[in-house]
Amino acid sequence: MEKHEFHVTAETGIHARPATLLVQTASKYNSDITLEYKGKSVNLKSIMGVMSLGVGQGADVTITAEGADEVEAMTGIQETIEKEGIAK
Repeated sequence: MEKHEFHVTAETGIHARPATLLVQTASKYNSDITLEYKGKSVNLKSIMGVMSLGVGQGADVTITAEGADEVEAMTGIQETIEKEGIAK
C-alpha cells in the first residue's frame, strides 16, 4: 500500500478543475485509490465523491493507493498534484 499526505495550496482547494484532473489521473490505474479528509474517505476515481468532501485551501488530505500498480498510481497522482499546483 502506498500512502501520501498532501497540504492543499490551490486557492480553490480540490474543486471543479483540480478534482477533475485528479479523477482522470486516478482512473488510469487499476489500483484502489482513496482520498481521505476529516475522517471521511472516498474513491478518487469518483468526481462526485471527491467534490462531496469540500476540500478547501489549507486542508491536509491523505491519498492511498492499493493494488498491482499502486507505486505507478501514486507517482502519477503526485506528478499531477505538483504540476497543477494543487498541493505540496
